[in-house]
Amino acid sequence: MTAVPVPFSGVARVNLMPRVEVARRERDKLVRMWVWLVFGAILVALLVIAGAFAFKFLADQRLSAEQARTSALLTEIAALSEVSQALATESELTAFRGEAMANDLAWTPAIAKVTGILPAETTLTEFDFTVGGVPQGGDPAAEPGLVGTFSVDSPTPLDIVAIIRSLRGVEGVLYADGQSVTTSQQSAGRYSYLLNVVLDQTAYSGEYAAEGGE
Repeated sequence: MTAVPVPFSGVARVNLMPRVEVARRERDKLVRMWVWLVFGAILVALLVIAGAFAFKFLADQRLSAEQARTSALLTEIAALSEVSQALATESELTAFRGEAMANDLAWTPAIAKVTGILPAETTLTEFDFTVGGVPQGGDPAAEPGLVGTFSVDSPTPLDIVAIIRSLRGVEGVLYADGQSVTTSQQSAGRYSYLLNVVLDQTAYSGEYAAEGGE
């Protein structure tokens, strides 16, 4: 019977390492792996903590900047409070002046309305007027604004009826009538006429009226 040779190549190797040593080496390898894992975990935790501190530091910086900006704005507002108070006071005084001077008269046009219809030879010698009420926002041409009397002097007798009729037709005159006629005792041929007249509130100057008002 012929033996069949077993094919064999290379150098024969025999592991003579004791099983205890092999186990020790495996334990050391496992320990090193766990050490690196723990070290990595600690490193990651430190990085997270450092990131959190950095984020908090940046947030604190932004908060400090906003607080400084707020303080600056409050300082500016405090500085402007005096201006606001002055403007409010000015507005109140302007409103008070508008109410107090609402019936301020434009004397020259008012007197011109009366004297404009008088004959050339007559002279306005005296007038006594009382200012009417404050405008109420209605029609100023329907409310009395100037009530009183005026006196005129003439060297000749006047047609007082015609004068009163002309005066009643003047724009802004609500009422006109004669009161008395006298002859001067000191100057012969001089005649004095006393007339009653009521002008509407268009006689007011409106100079101190509030904006948007009458």
